[in-house]
Amino acid sequence: MMKEFTPAPDSASIVSVTDRVKPVALGMGVTSVHFLGPRAAFVGGEENVAFVDSKGEITTVAVHSGGILSAASDGKRLIMGGDDGKVVALDAKGEVTLLATDPKRRWIDAVALHADGAFAWSAGKTATVKSGKLEEKSLEVPSTVGGLAFAPKGLRLAIAHYNGATLWFPNMEGSAEFLPWAGSHLGVTFSPDNKFLVTTMHEAALHGWRLADNRHMRMTGYPGRVRSMSWSAGGKALATSGADTIILWPFASKDGPMGKEPAMLAPLQARVSVVACHPKNDILAAGYSDGTVLMVRLEDGAEILVRRNGTPPVAALAWNAKGTLLAFADENGDGGLLEL
Repeated sequence: MMKEFTPAPDSASIVSVTDRVKPVALGMGVTSVHFLGPRAAFVGGEENVAFVDSKGEITTVAVHSGGILSAASDGKRLIMGGDDGKVVALDAKGEVTLLATDPKRRWIDAVALHADGAFAWSAGKTATVKSGKLEEKSLEVPSTVGGLAFAPKGLRLAIAHYNGATLWFPNMEGSAEFLPWAGSHLGVTFSPDNKFLVTTMHEAALHGWRLADNRHMRMTGYPGRVRSMSWSAGGKALATSGADTIILWPFASKDGPMGKEPAMLAPLQARVSVVACHPKNDILAAGYSDGTVLMVRLEDGAEILVRRNGTPPVAALAWNAKGTLLAFADENGDGGLLEL
């Protein structure tokens, strides 16, 4: 359970780099952003992805015939699922490839992408995996799939659903492993060292398992639902949204956050809506419900203001692979690029 914190001074008193941000006006609602090569790919809520280069020039690509419900990227391509029942890929050149179509045209609620090129998607209670080495294989879980994630080692898929998560090796015979915990599990992530699994829940909490012995990790105390998670460089900490401060859970020891309090960074009079850890250094970016964007140093919580408040909630936030560009946008599609 998290302890109370004291709010910091408002954003007007924080060191600022707002004058270095290149404004981006996308003209569409945005749900996430990912870097494909040198360009930021802003995923819209409906039909389109908008590429933005370092000069701020926008190129829009149609990827679905309706709502875009899920997206995942490995830096080379972006996999998306839509309410048109299709799974599509978008590459750095802006070329769209149809990967799969649900035979019943059900919504594609979740997608995941593996480093070796395998990908997964879900429709209803069914999760499906496809890779170059594997024929398409499906698994039905007890209830509607909330989220999907591939393990960093081996072809293993985590499937979040009601009352727990299922671990599945699609290229091996035998039953999948069920990890129980009461409640509705939505997002899911493996720790980079492959030792822990963490889910976001419909209630205001996370839940985790240490995979060596399936021991539970209760990660509670949030005032709101956690909608965004991001692992720090090296996987030593997990940053999350859901509170009026960035919640940073420790994962450097063999016990992870068991029996430990999380760190609380960058408190403001607004709730954290999205987090993105730097790929190489111990800093992160956080977007808030009032439109504020901060960069924060993990060691001491030092803050730099990237965007001032007074706009809709920040919905999208991402670093490029080198950590030299930060892209962000609010729910209305107004955002920016910051070159570091």
